[in-house]
Amino acid sequence: MKTLTKHRPLEILLVEDSIADATLIAKILAQAKISHNLRIVEDGVEAISFLHREGRYDKTPRPDIIFLDLHLPKKDGLGVLAEIKSEPSLRNIPVIILTASASQEDITKCYQMNANCYLTKPSTSEDFCRTVKVIEDFWLNIAQIPLN
Repeated sequence: MKTLTKHRPLEILLVEDSIADATLIAKILAQAKISHNLRIVEDGVEAISFLHREGRYDKTPRPDIIFLDLHLPKKDGLGVLAEIKSEPSLRNIPVIILTASASQEDITKCYQMNANCYLTKPSTSEDFCRTVKVIEDFWLNIAQIPLN
């Protein structure tokens, strides 16, 4: 595995309430060619606590990239995205929307709120795997992202 920097692996935050989707994404990323730490939270409130390093997250590193579902319990993904992009200390973290919604309204809102990418989850596991590998190839291997 190559290392993102000489000092540490890439920090990835996955905000996903579907255990099946989170497990599949984790399995695919485990095969990634880039050294990384994947941390998973299951709702929007937990995501904000993670990002603010509150409570049990007080010692967690700030993510370098976020994969965000829109349909989350407690606080939806749009609320999480709005908070991320409105805070100067968080707004430069790339946020990849990975959701079941193909709604043009959701797509437009996310881009208006400065999401970096919007992807609709495919319905088959084979297509889902292919999508996550494309995300990995582009966002983890090709794109240059700001490191914290």
